[in-house]
Amino acid sequence: MSVDPVRVVLAGVHGHGRWHLDNLRRLADRGAVRLAGVCDTRPVDAAQLAGFGKPEQSGKLAPLIRHTGAELVILATPIHTHAELGTEALRAGAHLLLEKPPAGSYADYTRLSEVVSSTGLACQVGFQSLGSAALPYLRELLAGDRLGQVRGIGVAGAWARPAAYFERAPWAGKRRLNGFAVTDGALTNPFAHAVASALSLAGAEEPESLREIDVELYRANPIEADDTSCVRLRVAGGTVITVAVSMCAERRHEPAVVVHGEHGQAELTYTTDEVCLRRPGEPDEITRHARTDLLENLVAHIRTGAELLVPLRRTGAFMRVVDAVRRAAEPRPIPPTHLAGQNGGRVLAGIERLTRRSAENLALFSELEVPWAPAELPLRAGDRDVAAYRWYTDGLPATVAPRPHLYSVRTLGGTEVSETAPPDHPHHLGVGLAVSDVDGTNFWGGRTYVQGQGPRWLGDHGSQRHLRFTRRESCGFTELLEWVDAEDRVLARERRTVIARRHKPSRLPGCWELDFTFRLDGAGRLPLTIRSSHTKGRAGAGYGGFFWRAPASSTRRRVFTAEADGEDAVNGGAADWVGLSGSSPSGRDWTLLFTQCGPDRDRWFARERDYPGIGPGLAWERPLSTGSVTRRIRTVVADGRLDRRTAAALIRRTSER
Repeated sequence: MSVDPVRVVLAGVHGHGRWHLDNLRRLADRGAVRLAGVCDTRPVDAAQLAGFGKPEQSGKLAPLIRHTGAELVILATPIHTHAELGTEALRAGAHLLLEKPPAGSYADYTRLSEVVSSTGLACQVGFQSLGSAALPYLRELLAGDRLGQVRGIGVAGAWARPAAYFERAPWAGKRRLNGFAVTDGALTNPFAHAVASALSLAGAEEPESLREIDVELYRANPIEADDTSCVRLRVAGGTVITVAVSMCAERRHEPAVVVHGEHGQAELTYTTDEVCLRRPGEPDEITRHARTDLLENLVAHIRTGAELLVPLRRTGAFMRVVDAVRRAAEPRPIPPTHLAGQNGGRVLAGIERLTRRSAENLALFSELEVPWAPAELPLRAGDRDVAAYRWYTDGLPATVAPRPHLYSVRTLGGTEVSETAPPDHPHHLGVGLAVSDVDGTNFWGGRTYVQGQGPRWLGDHGSQRHLRFTRRESCGFTELLEWVDAEDRVLARERRTVIARRHKPSRLPGCWELDFTFRLDGAGRLPLTIRSSHTKGRAGAGYGGFFWRAPASSTRRRVFTAEADGEDAVNGGAADWVGLSGSSPSGRDWTLLFTQCGPDRDRWFARERDYPGIGPGLAWERPLSTGSVTRRIRTVVADGRLDRRTAAALIRRTSER
């Protein structure tokens, strides 16, 4: 029995739309589809439409669908238009073949998903690699015992792209355009199939299947988005996925998805649908697999009810990755000294080998000792860079108790309000977490206070070791660390969350807020014992916990609370908030306002005379014995010298957030 061809409208004919025209022509020759209309902002010439008769042309999608009676729309328009035009097509009654990525943000994806659900129409996403029979073959292979338990999945991809690639359209190479999320980066567009294929193999396609997403973005070209990037994903079952890609290779290298098992490796080249199984002592086993065209599959779904291969719901986890890229810090520029080429395309030396190393080691660029990928993160409050976070501490001497820390912290006006490794106390590392005694190990740095003897060099310094980020965005991060003693034994584990927020304009001074939360858990069964020098007999030295070291060069320093003034009155007190103000050498005034949140409030350690520094002390009057300790400190960073009334108003505004 003959079946009428499915009437199709192609939206977006230029660019990638030309590939869809060729595919439509193939299926039209078989009688499966009929091109009823084309929708584009520019007219399509007759040569491009040869063989299709005279499909109707219009710049308006919904009227074109209704007038032609189209049953299916292929949407190959710019990324930031997908949600709006996809919604328009579905509500006009057409099924949808949507180019990847489905949207520029997770919010847009969610809105589109709701329309798909409410209309009951089909939305197939153009991840052609997910139509390959290689994926079910690999999943079956992994379900057996030929590879054993999967350790992780690493993806490597390196392509060459000329400068013209980033100029092909107004949205190309953009993170945002006219207020809309575009998110056109290496991970989210050209190598989107790499990310989607790895997620599919890991059985992690639903949004809730991802537990951690950590993104690093770089750019060699003068663009807004990333052309070189990597991501580490941790799925609900514990499998780790890394994807490292670049568009700055000397030539094209076929991307590889490498599955690491305890008995060997399986490598998928998704561009050729080829799988290579490698097991020690055995010859490589190579298989090639067929691929189902996604438009054919959607046509079959419309006419016979065939199951969709890539319904929109299967791309939820991928869209979580897109949103993490959207929210990540601006791509770090790669210095020209590492680049070759120019208008013909920028070449990053050794990038193909580097992406392969990432896939083999399940590592990010910053973990592979790459000079253009330092282990530090800018922190942004609104539209201003206000600090940097350094998490790689191998170069620091043991005597400072190496630890990740914020440095170059500054006001919105650019005045620096932190100091790292000052001559007076080289172990004061900007803003972070430092404790003088955890189970007998010095995590503060410098000398250790010994009761009855005073400060002594004991060689008892520990260090805080960065494990990984579970989330990184331009405004902050969540990090996992372990605290190790001088013998490299793990004493404690920490979960740290740091967020920068820009305060909305009001009658109060312009400022931003640093929100610093940590949870410290003992690594063994016994509780941690935390001590300060005060508990050992050094009066007033209750330091240990969150600590902010301000610049020693500051003049006219003042420490104050709502009711007290000066170091002697504030140190050891239990005030609701503490203020520290000063003037930079250039005469620019600044103020820091500290407050503690949560049920546990500690006494304040305060210094202004010898040096300026503030922090709540975890163990002021007596040692703290606990299996777990959690604290949250919020700091308002303001330009100007604030009085008590203004400081109190800012603290109230902070507590209301």
